[in-house]
Order: sequence, then structure tokens, then C-alpha cells
Amino acid sequence: MTPFSIHVPEARLADIRARVAAFPWDGVPPAEDWSGGVPVETLKAAADHWLHRFDWRAVEARLNGIPQYTVPVSVEGETLSLHVMVEPGSGPAPRPLVLLHGWPGSIVEFLDLVGPLAHPERHGAPDAPAFTVIVPSLPGYGFSGRPARPIGPRRMAALLDGLLTGPLGLSDVLVQGGDWGSVIAGWMGLEGRAVGALHLNMYGWRAAGIAPQTEEETAWAARTGGMFEREGAYFRIQATKPQTLGYAMADSPLGTAAWILQAFHAWTEGGACALPGPFGWDRLLANIMFYVATGSFTSAARTYQGFMAELMDTARTPPPGTRITRPVGVAAFPGDPVYPWPPRSLAEKSYATILQWTDMPRGGHFAALEAGDLLLADIRAFARRLG
Repeated sequence: MTPFSIHVPEARLADIRARVAAFPWDGVPPAEDWSGGVPVETLKAAADHWLHRFDWRAVEARLNGIPQYTVPVSVEGETLSLHVMVEPGSGPAPRPLVLLHGWPGSIVEFLDLVGPLAHPERHGAPDAPAFTVIVPSLPGYGFSGRPARPIGPRRMAALLDGLLTGPLGLSDVLVQGGDWGSVIAGWMGLEGRAVGALHLNMYGWRAAGIAPQTEEETAWAARTGGMFEREGAYFRIQATKPQTLGYAMADSPLGTAAWILQAFHAWTEGGACALPGPFGWDRLLANIMFYVATGSFTSAARTYQGFMAELMDTARTPPPGTRITRPVGVAAFPGDPVYPWPPRSLAEKSYATILQWTDMPRGGHFAALEAGDLLLADIRAFARRLG
């Protein structure tokens, strides 16, 4: 494990600012709403904040306040350097907790959670459980290494399990995940050696061969299928032609911002979020910079192509009826219209031991940013339930 500190070269930052400032606004037609994508005025507000108020160096300083490392991990003949934050928890025996982001997220999502989870006594909760908090950048994302070929969540799970069992030497780990993080966590729970329990805020990993049966399950499938038809264009492009898309994104920081902001709008507050919404421009731009400043948009987008390849590899698909048996805690946030949790009866066909199910009063897809207080409380409650 090699200590690591984030520092994007000033020349890189200057180039990004210059490209934002030079964006050809006269080539973009007006748009009054989100029906065709990000409205011009929203993107102009993002650009104005980026140029005149956003401070990437302040983001770096806060991230560098948490111990960070780069760690080479080898799985099946492939070695990849993973970037990981590790904040040792208070007390004699803090439980290891992994927080997994997805797309278009990053480790920035968890900045406000690391301190309260690791050191509850410093944050007004002296009786809450303490965790050693481990926050990796997914393979191909941010400051982690780029896989030589597209890899999906199953392969990522093997790499992250190797990180936990190898250099970190951990077992009985609690893994929390949303978006791709929930799928990766599922594979870690099914096939990995390090995981003791899962806490999920998205219905990610799904058993083969299951289908909606009850009226409630069928209604959920129809509703989410319709939403995916409206909002799933990004998925289809990234699952089939991420390389081509990546050239445009590499050339345009604001183009990358628009592509990412579309998801933050659609998956928040029932798809009615007026950005910057609950996030604020500083946090949204800090997250976008993890793709722009590191040049990792394409390698991250290829997760979808890797996922489809894994999905088509029927020879390695677990038999129908295979379920994850490790304990699971579910945090169901109501504000994500595209990827909501199904009825519990359907979820239990993939997760055999759901010990805790919490229907949240607010929050959406990006739970750590939208309703971090609720996510924090639910992780703590699940840890107490585990003992």
C-alpha cells in the first residue's frame, strides 16, 4: 500500500477552465425544460459557477485529509492499481465498512459520511458504532487504474474482494453500495471471501430466472420499464459504444457535465429535481471533476459494456434460484423513479436474508448526497442489528 495524495497539475486545471470558458453557446438551441435533456440555462449556471466560484484545490484539501493509498491488486492474471481511502475508526474494535459508489458518482459522495461513521463520538453520537471506513474508487474511475478491456461489476467485485482479503487483510466486512456499487456488493456477497453483510440502497444484483408474479410485482416492473424507456438512452450508448462517446467527452468538460447532470436530475426527487437541487454546485462539480480531471470518463463508461458481456456469459451465470445468503439491509429511498426497489417479495427472490428494510421518507438515487443523515442512521441501525 503506497500513500497517495491527490494533486491535479495546474496546467490540467487551466486547460479545463479554458475549455469551459470557450464553450460555443451559439451552437446550442434554447430549451425551456428537461424533456430533451439539460436546459441551456442550467448548464450556463454550472459553467458560471465552475469558472468563478468553484475551488478544486479546496476539494483536494478535504479529500487529502483522509488517508489514501494506491494498492496493486491481482486477480486471474490481471494487476490493477486501486485508489482507496481508509479512515481507521475509533475504539478498540471498529467494524470494517466499505462504501461503494457507482456511475456517475465517485468517492466525493461519501465525504460527509466518513467522519461520523469512523468517529461517532466526535459528531454527537458517542453511543453509535464506529467503523473503519474504506472508500475505493472503482476500477477505471477517478484515480484507480484503467482495465485493459471493459470489465463489469462481477470482475470489479473480484478485484475489490482481493483488495480486502489481500493488502488490507480483512474479513467479516460490511459492504454498503448504491448504483453499480449495489451490483458489485452483491457479487462480493455471493462469491467473495471478505464480506460478512450487505447494506444496499439500490436493487442491483438480481438472481437469474426470477420474474414478477404478484400484481404488485408486475405493476412495479411495468412502471420501471416505462421509466427506463424514457431515461435509459445513456445506458444503451455506454453499453454498446462507450469508446465513441468518450472522444466527445474527453474534448468537452461541459459536455461531460451535461451528460452527468442529466442523471442527477432524472434520478432525484422523482425526476423533478431543479439542479443544483439538494447537492449544490460545488459538490456536483467536484464529482464531475473526478471524470474530467482524471480523464476517466471512457474507462468508467465501459462498465456498461463489461456488464453486458458478463450478462451474456451464460456458462458462468449462477444457476436459477441462486440467492445471496449473507445478511442484507435495505434502504429504499423514494425519490429515484428509474431504479426504485421492488416489492419486498420480489427482492427476497435474490436476497435470502433481508434483516432490515427501511422505507425512507425522502431521498433518491444519490442517497449519501441527498439524505446522508438517513443513510448514516440506517447503516448504524443495521450494524447494531448484526451485533
